[in-house]
Amino acid sequence: MEPTLAGIVGIVAMLALFTTRMPVAYVMTLVGFAGFALLISPQGALSMLSRTYYDTFSSYALSTIPLFILMGQLAFNSGISKRLYECAYQFLGHIRGGLAMATVAACTAFGAVCGSSPATAATMAMVAIPEMKRYGYADSLAAGSVAAGGSMGMIMPPSVVLIIYGVLTGQSIGALFVAGILPAIVLTLLFIVAIAIQCRLRPNLGRGGERGATAARLRSLLGLADTLAIFLLVIGGMFFGLFTPTEAASIGVLGIIALSLLKRQLSWKAFADSLYETLRTSAMVLFLVAGASVFGKFLAVTRIPFDVAGWVAAMDLPNVLIMALILGIYMIGGCFMDALALVMLTIPVFYPVVQHLGYDPIWFGVIIVLVTQIGVITPPVGINAYVVYGMCQKIAPTVTLEAVFKGITPFLLAIIAGIALMMLFPQIVLLLPGLMY
Repeated sequence: MEPTLAGIVGIVAMLALFTTRMPVAYVMTLVGFAGFALLISPQGALSMLSRTYYDTFSSYALSTIPLFILMGQLAFNSGISKRLYECAYQFLGHIRGGLAMATVAACTAFGAVCGSSPATAATMAMVAIPEMKRYGYADSLAAGSVAAGGSMGMIMPPSVVLIIYGVLTGQSIGALFVAGILPAIVLTLLFIVAIAIQCRLRPNLGRGGERGATAARLRSLLGLADTLAIFLLVIGGMFFGLFTPTEAASIGVLGIIALSLLKRQLSWKAFADSLYETLRTSAMVLFLVAGASVFGKFLAVTRIPFDVAGWVAAMDLPNVLIMALILGIYMIGGCFMDALALVMLTIPVFYPVVQHLGYDPIWFGVIIVLVTQIGVITPPVGINAYVVYGMCQKIAPTVTLEAVFKGITPFLLAIIAGIALMMLFPQIVLLLPGLMY
């Protein structure tokens, strides 16, 4: 079979298998192995498969993933998330929509020690939704702010998606982390503005809570101390070149364990739960990476990535329109695929195009994360929406899935506005990495 035709058949077969709910990692491995065997040889495919899986699970660069996931799990089980929310509530809770604003701010802060979007959403749902319900917030605003705020775990370093992008493209993970800080802050402010506009137009969505006393506000700032110390230690160490991302993740884990033990906030059961969730999540991510690598090698043999790059380069269109087309594909694809799987599947195709167009690869990595961030809160995949809805079944059964998706809509507009800002003013992304180097 002609290589290009084999590649097209493989892509169609992969999409068809996705509809069977077969795990994405297994689908990419199966299709990639079969296609490679067809075009090269069964023996070559077996050799490629074993080498790819071994290289993935023994990769030093990818060891940052389980370490950062463990850091997030330990932060959750030691109560850091509750203290972050209490601090944000003391300063924002008294204004209209303030609890939702506090939730978004706490999600961003928790993302600084977590790196996982669903984990951030699930953690903050348990803390924030009961409080917002108690103060009479509408279900849509309460659930929507948690689901959208949870997506900040994707862009706020340490971000698992940025790690994967860095590994796939050979870019500095430290530079990508630093590049994500200002966009995360900008997006958080846009979310807060979206909440303020909603509550201005419809005051019944979220009334203000009690105004915190000055003494209570000052005490709540101590809740930021843990997160700020760990964040400065991890990101600051990479910023100043004191240690690598893997070393930074290790130090972050040790830092959280030390702080938790000093404050006696981490039990043996919580520690064991953290290890279990880390093992489960890390295995899922690494299998996705290995499966995408197998499929990527099959695509390389078909020459489709190079043909697409050549076709796009030959288009008589301004670079910005070509980039908009690429981002549109990511935006639509993110609605149907997991963000990690989408990035790993498409980077081999679009990264050469972006390089040819002359865009900065660090900027492109952050923009891709922002675009795929839309996918985690939109149907039919919308993992954050389903995570929040699942948590609500335990803590607030009156919240419907329809209310969750309804509440997310204003935040989608805020993300799109954020992407437009980053495209118009790329220095928002590149300022800190420029200082770093």
